[in-house]
Amino acid sequence: MVAVILCLLLSLPLLLFLIKQGRRKRPRLPPGPWRLPVVGNLHQVGANPHLTLRALAERHGPLMFLQLGSIPTVVISSAHVAQEAFRAHDLAFAGRPALYSVERISYGLRDVSFAPYGEYWRQARKVFMVELLSAKRGAEVASLVASIRRLAPSSSSSPIDLSRMVVSVTNAVTCRAAFGDRYEAAGGGRLHRVLEEMQSVLGGFCAGDIFPWLRWIHALDGLRARVERVFGELDDIYSQVIEEHLRGDCTSEHGDLVQVLLRLREDPTQRNTFGSMDQIKGLLTDIFTAGTETSAATIIWTMTELLRNPRVMARAQKEVRDAAGKKGAVEETDLHDLPFLKWVINESLRLHPGSASAASRDHRGLHRRRLRDPRGYESLRQCQGHRHGSRQLEQPAGVSAGEVLERRRRQMGRVLEFVPFGVGRRSCPGINFALAVVELVLANLLHCFDWEARLGKGEELDVEEAFGMVVHRKRPLCLVAKPYEYGKAIF
Repeated sequence: MVAVILCLLLSLPLLLFLIKQGRRKRPRLPPGPWRLPVVGNLHQVGANPHLTLRALAERHGPLMFLQLGSIPTVVISSAHVAQEAFRAHDLAFAGRPALYSVERISYGLRDVSFAPYGEYWRQARKVFMVELLSAKRGAEVASLVASIRRLAPSSSSSPIDLSRMVVSVTNAVTCRAAFGDRYEAAGGGRLHRVLEEMQSVLGGFCAGDIFPWLRWIHALDGLRARVERVFGELDDIYSQVIEEHLRGDCTSEHGDLVQVLLRLREDPTQRNTFGSMDQIKGLLTDIFTAGTETSAATIIWTMTELLRNPRVMARAQKEVRDAAGKKGAVEETDLHDLPFLKWVINESLRLHPGSASAASRDHRGLHRRRLRDPRGYESLRQCQGHRHGSRQLEQPAGVSAGEVLERRRRQMGRVLEFVPFGVGRRSCPGINFALAVVELVLANLLHCFDWEARLGKGEELDVEEAFGMVVHRKRPLCLVAKPYEYGKAIF
């Protein structure tokens, strides 16, 4: 009996502490759906999270709390709420989660997209913003047009897989920007194959990201082996390209990204940021993870929406063909004369943004106010040409439509009604590079060909989406291409 009493007395402080902890006021969370034990709301996310999250937000509001496994998650789906959040908590969104596959493939988060917020990230981001602007894209686009022309005579019986061809050209443009004019030395087809595998690995479900204590399971389910295989092949390609640059075998007239990074590595003031080869390789990986699939998806979604809106397609083609005149192709210098095409691309990005932003910091400060804004859900999935060009552009007197578009482009990432390239400090540093690729490829597709989707009677072109690292079409876009010359179509 004495022993029992003694144990109770000794455990009394612990009991009092636990009771006090239980009475402490829990943080006030935003509204959200009911959660299951352990999995939380994971069962409600589904195969297309961007669609199910929208449906949940319509019921629970534009500031919504979800528990995804072990990960507490805040979902913001209104420009007004985002404005409130970023005004007071900008730094809370500056971090990024250390995802299982990304951490390895980015050489320990030595990239821009997922690097921890700090001086390294700021310096690396600055390089991307400045150096990618000088990359040239004309040769790859010309090759795409030539390939389609070769296939066009037979496309009436066997339509062209435009999705595959566009992914190939965006990969080629990115390779040239990273590796220079002799990017084929990196392995050409081998690199494209590895990049496809990398996108699959990064975009797939990873239990260790939802339940960090389960990361050990990837040694058994094959994910670790896939990640290591992709990492090993990429590392081998990077090492080969870097070695060729160090020997002087690969040079580029405008300076490719490898040249720039190796030059910075020799600068004593930049050693902390670019001093190791792993840092250089991590930044190279970033341009491929962020710069290929997103641009290709935007091009294909824009072509899809143009085919579904023939009047808009006709107007865009007329603008492009008038600007290019008798030239066989649209050049980069012609792009500033294509304001309507830019508006079409903006509308496509509004309907089909590539991905959502993610952050890894504590957001409890967001929970103190009730913020609801049903205006954020107005006509989300309807194509509204008047937003971006079917009506007369609203512009000040004496200011051209092109200047209005450039001003609005510079606002991307700051105007929260339209953030296809992210928002705030972590908005995409390659926005100008990506938009130039998208505009040049689309302009040439519209200038050089008339397009037709072979559909049955009463059948409409599908817009079914598939979720991954990028939201893309579930099925490839296969079309009939009819070559066009100035003033006439060639059938």
